[in-house]
Amino acid sequence: MPITIQHERANIYRLDVSGRLGKAEFDRCQESLVAEIRRIGPVRLLFVLSQFDGWEQTANWGDLSFYVANGDSIDRIAIVGDEKWRSETLMFASADLRRAPVEFFSSQNGLAEARAWLMA
Repeated sequence: MPITIQHERANIYRLDVSGRLGKAEFDRCQESLVAEIRRIGPVRLLFVLSQFDGWEQTANWGDLSFYVANGDSIDRIAIVGDEKWRSETLMFASADLRRAPVEFFSSQNGLAEARAWLMA
């Protein structure tokens, strides 16, 4: 499965993404996050891209309903991955549109930095 969710601590959730991300998988991930938001309140997200190969090209990624309904319940988003994905992942995360800060960290030593930033 190209995306898995793991509760790390307090309100921090780690999402490991590998391979090519499909829309149906991403939708299931969002449903799980909605359940956690309802259970504990605002969350902080740590996306870790490992051997990431982009997004399914045939899917309609323009659905913003999750963002509209839950955007205020996400406090921070950290993305750790290969530098070549920086621009696309920040755009995909709607970094410029969110109230919450979104930061990209390079795979090299980025995981520790991302965790520290999320906990700040």
